[in-house]
Amino acid sequence: MRPQIFALLTRPGDCLRPSLLDPLFAPVTTLPGVGPKTAKALDKLLGDETRPARVVDLLFHLPTGAIDRRPSPSIADAPIGGVATFAARVTEHRPAPTSKGKAPYRILVEDESGDVTLVFFHADVRHLLQTMPVGAYRIISGKLELWEGMRQMVHPDRVLDPAQAATLPAIEPVYGMTEGVGPRVMTRIAAAAAEKCPDLAEWQDLPFLAKAGFAPFAEAMQALHHPPDLKAVEGDTVMRRRVAYDELLASQIALALVRRQQKKIAGRATSGDGRIRRSIEGALPFTLTDGQRQALADIHTDMEKPERMLRLLQGDVGSGKTVVALMAMAAAAEAGRQSVLMAPTEILARQHAERLAPLAEKAGLKLALLTGREKGAGRARVLEGLANGEITIAVGTHALFQEGVAFQDLALAIVDEQHRFGVHQRLLLGSKGEAVDVLVMTATPIPRTLSLTWFGDMDISVLSEKPAGRKPIATKAISSERHGEVVGAVGRAVQSGAQVYWVCPLVQESDTLDVAAAQERYEGLRELFGDKVGLLHGQMPGRDKDAAMAAFLAGETRILVSTTVIEVGVDVPNASVMVIEHAERFGLAQLHQLRGRIGRGSAASTCLLLYKGPLGPVAEARLTIMRETEDGFRIAEEDLRLRGEGEVLGTKQSGSPDWRIARPEVDGDLLAAARDDARLLIERDPHLDGERGKAVRTLLYLFERDVAIRLLRAG
Repeated sequence: MRPQIFALLTRPGDCLRPSLLDPLFAPVTTLPGVGPKTAKALDKLLGDETRPARVVDLLFHLPTGAIDRRPSPSIADAPIGGVATFAARVTEHRPAPTSKGKAPYRILVEDESGDVTLVFFHADVRHLLQTMPVGAYRIISGKLELWEGMRQMVHPDRVLDPAQAATLPAIEPVYGMTEGVGPRVMTRIAAAAAEKCPDLAEWQDLPFLAKAGFAPFAEAMQALHHPPDLKAVEGDTVMRRRVAYDELLASQIALALVRRQQKKIAGRATSGDGRIRRSIEGALPFTLTDGQRQALADIHTDMEKPERMLRLLQGDVGSGKTVVALMAMAAAAEAGRQSVLMAPTEILARQHAERLAPLAEKAGLKLALLTGREKGAGRARVLEGLANGEITIAVGTHALFQEGVAFQDLALAIVDEQHRFGVHQRLLLGSKGEAVDVLVMTATPIPRTLSLTWFGDMDISVLSEKPAGRKPIATKAISSERHGEVVGAVGRAVQSGAQVYWVCPLVQESDTLDVAAAQERYEGLRELFGDKVGLLHGQMPGRDKDAAMAAFLAGETRILVSTTVIEVGVDVPNASVMVIEHAERFGLAQLHQLRGRIGRGSAASTCLLLYKGPLGPVAEARLTIMRETEDGFRIAEEDLRLRGEGEVLGTKQSGSPDWRIARPEVDGDLLAAARDDARLLIERDPHLDGERGKAVRTLLYLFERDVAIRLLRAG
């Protein structure tokens, strides 16, 4: 990648955003009634570490529900147990008895059909006497309940003079909240944000717009913040789908432009004679699967073209992606060029290096490891070998794309576990050489809908079969009440020579609590099994992690108590039992990844899913699917159906898009249409200079996909 393009990609913001959008990208303090205190609370909810909350963030902060405040004809008709709105006359104030200091203040209101007692704790009596004098008519709205057979309403949401009736919305939107901003304030400022939305030139394809029945963008945003009925927020409405399509279209156009730019930068054909690949294949203790051969054919075809390769290699746990990666790197070596393989963790990088080095050396290739741990003379030797071309293959972590790392002639960058890296990191790695081909790999099977979303700028190869010899894993769900039996079974497995993973529960979004749970289980098992028990978690120093893993690999420890740090990649062929504690707390994809750590040797393997009942329907469905199948693609589809896009890869992982409006689990048809539309648009108007192209530029800025605009200007 040329340096000036790289600089554009990594530069935040853009000074050429259309001035029409300036009110939307202004801070929330420009909205009426938003002072410093409210702004600070909104920053916490909608901002991030790089910027405060803006008007556009409120605009896209859509209601999560709605309250029906349409008035009932009378008190008798008002719904008990829900929000009720009615007109009534104030008939009596009933102060709390002086002998009962904490008793509430009560006000009786009535109409011809009945009465309601309004209850106020810690009341400002003076204020209540002023706003609700006896004899006055008021419109009252709040939750109506029965207490000892009498209607009552504790702290009404609204008490209005009939002259203010028009200010009470019939359907009141409900928003995701943050401490320091009340519901009424959030409703008011979100409506103010919607008012700031200007009329914008239409960027959608007009025939598609008409066929879908979509309103203009500004009209759709107004309708979303002023729902006409409950279905407008609870259902899948035309207005939401209009804006969801806009968001998906912006994403797909940006991906198409990035893709075009990658292809446009003069590529370099990397063509080898096959001798090193034949040597490696001959040294393998197994035969390549048909899927591996097809993936290699795709990769080599891409590498031999003058355009840059950008390909995703998607395979289930244990489908043999690492061998495909080595063969691809061998093709680069045949052409006298270098490759890098980047892994998300030091443990995985070291394992890749240990596994690949013997095969590489047999074929005459020099492989080196580079992580943040390499220091001093050892690091200097690796850097020198990369710079002078002596090292053919570098395996490492994100340390590979640090500033001081230079290659003599980098041809191929392979990124393992793509979803753990952001697109900018991928581009950073690709910038380490001239026209670097990029292959990204993931062991998390991704449904077609999501592969379009996350990897729309890539060609995709899928490894759907497992190498010969992989045995099925018996999976059982067991109540945590039988914990003692499980410990006994683990003891018998260890006695028979097996090794066991014991994965501790995901406590919550807190590594500290996860570690505490692992530490507690480790200590309990150590009392029974002594030095045979090891511990591994994410907060351990790198050397301690490696030592724990090395001891388990060598069989010195027989039970490894761990957090989900073992989820990706680590391979211990002798491990044949997996215990997952509190399995009901894990997502399907994560359970599948964890289970994939066993079943890699010749022994029959068992996965025990310990759960605490009673199970909710979603948790029960997850455990049932895990018992029924090992097919990662089916599991991924079920995970998407059960949980939705946001959590498919586990909430602690990063790199997947943060959709504000679109919901890929229900908007698959829109995503496919957006992708087709984006491709056609870029073919017809590659520089977005036409009338629609100019409107699309506004769309890209609005949804902050303006990296694509910077690519356009970079040429």
